[in-house]
Amino acid sequence: MHAVVLAAGRGTRIRPLSDTRPKPLLPVCDRPLAAEAADAAVAAGADELVFVVGYEGEQVRETFGDRYRDVPVSYVDQGEPEGTADAVAAASDLLDGPFAVLNGDNLYGADEVAELFDAAPSVGVTEVDDPSSYGVVSTDDDGGRVTGIVEKPDDPPSNLANVGAYVFPEAAIDLLDVGESERGERELTDVLAAVAERTDVTPVTVDDWMDVGHPWELLAANERRLADQESRIAGQVHETAELHDDVVVEEGATVRSGCVIEGPVRIREGATVGPGAYVRGATLVGPDAKVGHGVEVKNSVLMAGATVPHLTYVGDSVLGRDVNLGAGTQVANLRHDEEPVEFTVKGERSSTGRRKFGVVAGDRAKTGVNTSLAPGVRLSVGATTDPGEFVDRDR
Repeated sequence: MHAVVLAAGRGTRIRPLSDTRPKPLLPVCDRPLAAEAADAAVAAGADELVFVVGYEGEQVRETFGDRYRDVPVSYVDQGEPEGTADAVAAASDLLDGPFAVLNGDNLYGADEVAELFDAAPSVGVTEVDDPSSYGVVSTDDDGGRVTGIVEKPDDPPSNLANVGAYVFPEAAIDLLDVGESERGERELTDVLAAVAERTDVTPVTVDDWMDVGHPWELLAANERRLADQESRIAGQVHETAELHDDVVVEEGATVRSGCVIEGPVRIREGATVGPGAYVRGATLVGPDAKVGHGVEVKNSVLMAGATVPHLTYVGDSVLGRDVNLGAGTQVANLRHDEEPVEFTVKGERSSTGRRKFGVVAGDRAKTGVNTSLAPGVRLSVGATTDPGEFVDRDR
């Protein structure tokens, strides 16, 4: 069975992290986000992967190559994006027989995707408190058959959210040319509705799922996957360092003297921590990243090459590739009124829903020494701050 992985979107809600790479390539634990879908599909029995790419698609091609986990990989360019049905239609010439579709910017549990494959034709669903932001699935009285699906309704008919995971029959290939929805897009949910009119479609509960659309959701995705890891020490750890709970130090990584690391923490290949650093909470220290002397990092993601050299605090933050925080930089992650921290999404301040949330820094951003950053500040790609500056506005 072919598995189509949708990886063409720009990811405007997760900027500035997507300004230099496709959102599906952002890191979650030890892999790019899109590998969640690819791994689950291969484990479920897919014998070929088809990535639908668009924005910075060459990076996706370079990441996954022509084979992934011994399964052949193909690519198609969506061109001007017109919706999820349009994306799958771009791959239709490569499809024969039943086929799966998974979102490349979602977390998926492999076991539940396997159930989805076994129940084909099928759609993954999960119960949510507020389904109005999702495609909402209706079922018959015993919950065994899909009777309808509507995209982001004001008055949801159920609390079953579509998780963007499908197995379609071959006949669905001829149903991909749907018209535009009220949102002005060609929706894959309309294809599913058309299939459900012709044959039984089984709803499959997928609880190990997360839509990663905002920077704080990237933090949450790492929190979830880091919690799943088991301790493993393959790199160099100084005898005076203390490692507690589930800590992974990959081959080629170095933990120097006097460090205290409290998991779940993953220190990736080429990264260095210490001396005298304190790393705690669900923290990913990316490849070749550096955490220096007297630094505390808590519940954060440091991407490849990010540098936090000395006497700095970073909490509940996401630092892009090759970010450099000057000595003494302090990241505030808590509002005095203890209300949820807000962050700028598509030009408007939006609640993160998190009581603690720090800074999101785009690739190559740099702070001067003794910079203070307020909660929810966004630093654009290549942004800089002056020494001693207090920053409470995006730049």
